[in-house]
Amino acid sequence: MAIPSKVHEFMMEHGLRYDVLTHPHSRNSLDTAHLARIPAGSLAKSVVLEDDHGYLMAVLPSTQHVQLGILSKAMHRELRLASEPELSRLFIDCEAGAVPPLGAAYGMRMIVEENLADQEEIYFESGDHEKIFQMSRSDFMTMMEMENAQRMHFSGGQWHH
Repeated sequence: MAIPSKVHEFMMEHGLRYDVLTHPHSRNSLDTAHLARIPAGSLAKSVVLEDDHGYLMAVLPSTQHVQLGILSKAMHRELRLASEPELSRLFIDCEAGAVPPLGAAYGMRMIVEENLADQEEIYFESGDHEKIFQMSRSDFMTMMEMENAQRMHFSGGQWHH
């Protein structure tokens, strides 16, 4: 599958610098990190949350999980995970589970885990399960600023293989 046009257009329109890495087909973010031979903590995953007021895209290291209680309280919302059918409808041009951290391109507000800024290089899904983007920390954080992503600490725990 090619990189979705919405993703490509957003990256080009904003003059973002990135490399595209190809890897064998992966099943989830930790699998992607392993197959792409990159540190799992450097792979940013997108988790789409929702409530009665709409959607929120949370971007965090693939080794972490969203602490819904902390995030709901901080955002003054009753957030829950968006369902798979909703994700398929929202990201019609992306493969399930390969959502890029480009909420603005899909009309949703974003929040980014501040500890992603600890990574020198940041990788993220391109919209399919065989390609990822690679960006420098400064370029990734610039992209998050362009998307008006709020930065805060909302993740916890370590996922293990």
